Amino acid sequence: MEFKKRILVTGGAGFIGSHLVRLFVHKYPDYQIINFDKLTYAGNLENLRDVENAPNYIFVKGDIVSISDVKAAFETHGITDVIHLAAESHVDRSIEGPMDFVLTNVVGTVNLLQTSKDFWKGSEHVFHHVSTDEVYGSLGEEGFFTEKTPFDPRSPYSASKASSDHFVSAFYHTYGLPIKMSNCSNNYGSHHFPEKLIPLMILNIQNNKPLPVYGKGENIRDWLWVEDHVRAIDVIFHTGTIGESYNVGGLNEWTNIDLVHFLCRMMDDKLGRENGTSEKLITYVTDRKGHDLRYAIDASKLENELGWKPSIAFEEGLNRTVDWYLENKDWIEKVTSGAYQTYYTNMYSDR
Repeated sequence: MEFKKRILVTGGAGFIGSHLVRLFVHKYPDYQIINFDKLTYAGNLENLRDVENAPNYIFVKGDIVSISDVKAAFETHGITDVIHLAAESHVDRSIEGPMDFVLTNVVGTVNLLQTSKDFWKGSEHVFHHVSTDEVYGSLGEEGFFTEKTPFDPRSPYSASKASSDHFVSAFYHTYGLPIKMSNCSNNYGSHHFPEKLIPLMILNIQNNKPLPVYGKGENIRDWLWVEDHVRAIDVIFHTGTIGESYNVGGLNEWTNIDLVHFLCRMMDDKLGRENGTSEKLITYVTDRKGHDLRYAIDASKLENELGWKPSIAFEEGLNRTVDWYLENKDWIEKVTSGAYQTYYTNMYSDR
């Protein structure tokens, strides 16, 4: 079959990547989707069981830090477009070991940019770089991040992503590489690796384990349902303007402690427990170094220019997310074994 596009999705076995791959495989049968993933702790091919035999889906195990891996994928599959999601993304891990973040997020991104520049001729291609609102730093009690907000990263993770964003922009301005960028707020939904706040709390509540909350839990995040995020990527990839960046947010701010209390009440109801039972598990732990106070996205450019906006209220999305975790115990047991248990113990046992 002759495919209209052959899209390399990096990090396609991860949380956001697997949702995007499933969407594109089902929605665009005339596209070939090449899932390029190193399969680190957060990459799980079981996330893609429903598409693994689709005629327009291919999995390639590779590392974006390896220029030979990247070139081989381009040569073998005739890559016409890239949606770049592969990244080391957990702030705590970046504090413990920043060099992994420099290699994957900076060097890996430059490898993809350089290879795209070398292989592509003309303007019919798209390199869509997916980034984070954390590159903007921390907000006070008022205001929102816009596409024009100056970068002010505060952690090794956000610094590495800011650097990758700058390289993407540089390849557009210097070489004319047809790029598009998006910066999103915190995602939540199914298939999320359980070191992240929402799945961690769901699983710990279910198992009557302590609920570790940094500091006083006053940090504020804007939560975005992962299905809405991949819809935004779809829209930006197809109709966004070359050279432009778009902020993607859920228009939905919660303090961490309010979110944890809400999850406790929801879980108590679903598990048939007396109201207030799970809230007794809340444990305040030493705050993260350089913990940004507040993130909030102004997504009006994306809505006004491309017509995207969140599709469901946070409470409904969270309800669906909790149900998924309660109904998929086999997936959870496989993910929470081995190296993850060691990491979890190292990060939280002595706090």
